[in-house]
Order: sequence, then C-alpha cells, then structure tokens
Amino acid sequence: MNRAFNRKKDKSWMHTPDALAKHYIAYNAKFLGNTEVEAPKGTEVVKDAVRKLKFQRHIKKSEGQKIPKVELQISIYGVKILDPKTKDVQHNCQLHRISFCADDKTDKRIFTFICKDSESNKHLCYVFDSEKCAEEITLTIGQAFDLAYKKFLESGGKDVETRKQIGSLQKRIQELEAENSELKKQLQDLEEQLMMAHVPPAGSISMKPQSTDIFDMVPFSPVTPLVPTLASNGCPPPPPTTLPPDDISE
Repeated sequence: MNRAFNRKKDKSWMHTPDALAKHYIAYNAKFLGNTEVEAPKGTEVVKDAVRKLKFQRHIKKSEGQKIPKVELQISIYGVKILDPKTKDVQHNCQLHRISFCADDKTDKRIFTFICKDSESNKHLCYVFDSEKCAEEITLTIGQAFDLAYKKFLESGGKDVETRKQIGSLQKRIQELEAENSELKKQLQDLEEQLMMAHVPPAGSISMKPQSTDIFDMVPFSPVTPLVPTLASNGCPPPPPTTLPPDDISE
C-alpha cells in the first residue's frame, strides 16, 4: 500500500497487534461517497476524487441532504463500512484490494483510500470526513497492512488465499441475505393481495344461502310449516293415484 503521509521509522503503532488481528478498531466518520478513479494510487488521483465528491456533497447539502454518518471497522482483513445504528455492512473493502491510503494535508478532516471493486474490477476512491481522527484512521489502516504483511511472511503466502476464501464466503452471505429480504417482501405482497381479494367491495350485500332439506335437497323455509293446499272448492286434494303393476304373463 502506498501512503501519502510520513511516519518516523522509530514511531510505534498506536494499537496492539491483537486489537487488529483478533478484533477490529472502530471509528465514526462522515462518508462523502466513492467514485471511480483511473489509477490505483497517487496523491493527485485522490485529490481529484476529493474535489469531485466535495462538489457533489455541496449540491446535495443545498438541497437539504446531510452527509451520512458511518462506522469504520478496521482489521488485518480489511475495512468495513457500516450503518452506525443498524450495523448493516454497506461496503466490505478487503485489505489486499486496497492499493492506496492517504489523509489530506490541506484539509485535516479528510482521509481517503482506493480499493479495487471485487465485481467490476474498477478502482474506487472512498472519501471520508472526520473532524479529529482523519490521520489516526489512516495510520490505523497502515498498521493493519503492516501486520497483515508480517502474517503473510509467517504463513508463507497461505494466509492470502484464506482471506480470499473468507471474502468470497462473506460476499455470498450478503447475496443470500439480500435474496432472503426480497423473498420476504414478495411473500408479504402476495399475502396482502390475497387478503384484498377476499374482502367484499364497500356497499355490497352478503346473501345467505337458502336452507335445504338434507333428505331431498329441496329448498324450503324453516319457518313456514308444510300444510296441504286446499283445492278451489275448499276440499283437500285427493290422494295421488297409484297404478297397479302390470301383470306379467309367462
């Protein structure tokens, strides 16, 4: 990694090795965004990116939009950019993909790093604003690189492949979580559509089915008794005539 800051060789790092190797160091900062750059390193490269993103933020600020706050988690495996409240990972920049890191000497609040995107293979410059910790964050990323390189030498290069496998698994987990969220949303929409389909429209009258006799299934009113109907002369109708069976001759 190239760094656009000077550190004395006899100056000790500010964090213990275990803090970055077994855990991570967290910082809060404002995230101006990221933008594609033509080269993987260079002070002028990041300066152009900073000017571009500052201009974009100035326009958004005039529209009433605030600069989003993020949490940075720095370790020997990379830099994670998270939502400080939900802890959702917005970007996961693996350390072996970061090619340049710098704090701005003209603006002490600004620090940047360039990372090669795992999907597009484009170089993206990430720009942050930290009122008090810009240089410290840059030094912490530098220490993470120093420790990762030592670990690489001790492992004979095997650790890099392990990190790549871990990175691929983390990416797949994020993809599955996104697919799961989308499926949940589709299921919720489907349930809402089914509920709307079963609700009768406003003002409609619900008709109850007429009672039926369980024996002959002929509709009848359960309130009105079954009384023989009188003929026109006032006498009850004669009983139905039964025809005798035909004689069968042999």
